[in-house]
Amino acid sequence: MKKLILPVIAALAATPAAAASGPFFSLGNTDFVVLLGFIVFIGVLIYFKVPGLLMGLLDKRAEGIQDELDEARKLREEAQSLLASYERKQREVQGQADRIVAHAKQEAELAAEQAKADIKASIARRLQAAEGQIASAEAAAVKEVRDRAAAVAVAAARNVVAEQMTADSAGKLIDDAIADVSAKLH
Repeated sequence: MKKLILPVIAALAATPAAAASGPFFSLGNTDFVVLLGFIVFIGVLIYFKVPGLLMGLLDKRAEGIQDELDEARKLREEAQSLLASYERKQREVQGQADRIVAHAKQEAELAAEQAKADIKASIARRLQAAEGQIASAEAAAVKEVRDRAAAVAVAAARNVVAEQMTADSAGKLIDDAIADVSAKLH
């Protein structure tokens, strides 16, 4: 029902459009007057070259859009070349980084091998030093044993000589020693 009310009201409101009655080419006919006004309006537009101005403005706008499109293409090409350049540089830097890492690994391996060799040399030096100390300790122990044996032998000989020595034999030994010293000194 609501759908019918709106078209009915519109039809009743459109009655002034039906007021045009009589011959078409008279000033009493509103359709003719509107047509004349429209033709005059179009004539004024043509006289003042408004269509040419509109075409010129549209052409300028089209040229502006074309210039913007050209600039956008140039910017896109520059961006693509810049992107390609950066990608190339990124690959170069990545390659350089890979070479640096490989070189660092190689140097680390060489340093590890050198450290192993240094440790082996240090151990060998320490073993030699320890062997030298052991040999020195053995020599000192042997010398100490010999000195002790000599001291024991001298003490034993002294005891034996003291027990077997008489006063006459002691005097004779002293005289022989003095004679031997005086013969060696002259």
